[in-house]
Amino acid sequence: MTTTDTAQKFLARSIELATANVLNGGGPFGAVVVTADGLAFEGVNRVTATNDPTAHAEVTAIRQACSELGTFDLSGATLYCSCEPCPMCLASALWARVSRVMFAADRHDAAAAGFDDAVFYEYFENDRRDTLMPVGRLQLTDPQAPAALDPFKAWNSLESRTDY
Repeated sequence: MTTTDTAQKFLARSIELATANVLNGGGPFGAVVVTADGLAFEGVNRVTATNDPTAHAEVTAIRQACSELGTFDLSGATLYCSCEPCPMCLASALWARVSRVMFAADRHDAAAAGFDDAVFYEYFENDRRDTLMPVGRLQLTDPQAPAALDPFKAWNSLESRTDY
């Protein structure tokens, strides 16, 4: 089986997962993480089924892979998705060090079906993003309050830490 055939197989599997998930009370999204040595881990969208807004198919597949492999580093892995990942899922793939993402339907196809993530993509491209959700730094003024850098100082002084 060629690399292209393998990619086609896993992308098709993500679509099968997504379709089956609709009939199981979930959203129409599926994903498969495939490690460099060919291990596959599946995930489906369970946002409405579990009331967890982070339970996107890509995130559940990444969680499954990391849990079963006992690592947070998926370097060399490919993430196959039934649909173009949203910004949260892309960020999750980046944090997991996934090496490549491949998808079938795109964000416009998702929007046509009622899943319009455009506002989230635009959030990161917009200088006026505070209109959607203000994000800002708050300085602690109580002299008894912990300093903002205390967690980083503790981290840097910990010899047993696991860098990521």
